[in-house]
Amino acid sequence: MRLILASASPRRADLLARIGVVPDAIDPADVDETPGTNELPAPHAERLAAEKAAAVAARHPGALILAADTVVAAGRRILPKAEDEATARTCLELLSGRRHRVHSAVTLIDAEGKARHRLSTSIVTFKRLDAAEIAAYLTSSEWHGKAGGYAIQGRAEAFVRFLGGSHSGVVGLPLFETRALLAASGYALG
Repeated sequence: MRLILASASPRRADLLARIGVVPDAIDPADVDETPGTNELPAPHAERLAAEKAAAVAARHPGALILAADTVVAAGRRILPKAEDEATARTCLELLSGRRHRVHSAVTLIDAEGKARHRLSTSIVTFKRLDAAEIAAYLTSSEWHGKAGGYAIQGRAEAFVRFLGGSHSGVVGLPLFETRALLAASGYALG
């Protein structure tokens, strides 16, 4: 059974490898990730994972398609993927000393076209960050392209006072939920 990862994220491929899963191909979906009007963070992540899976499934009939999306949320606010230093700084200043949620949605479309969905929600609390800590983190460039302007698997892990939920989900692919979806679809797991 062929498994296609609908993501260009090297972190997702690395996370899959941790559970002994190597996709047969990587085919990123190109979907508009703009939140809908009044769309809340968790439903936004779920919608994007489903849309990514559907877009890639159309190109690979009969294969298993795995897609995911991760959203960092401060209250009802969806934080952007930081593509510039100013955005990363704004995100870090907002998250400093606060609790936030990370919603990581996974969709698996099986060989018959049936979609299964799972959502992992984690709670992350950052320590209060001073200006020097933010400046040093921005210099690292780890924030580039990351939801909420940080990568928990890097230097930002030192900012985390509390994590309740899935560390892999905060990185970008909740392994417990992903493994359950793969097992339910009949994918051979080691």
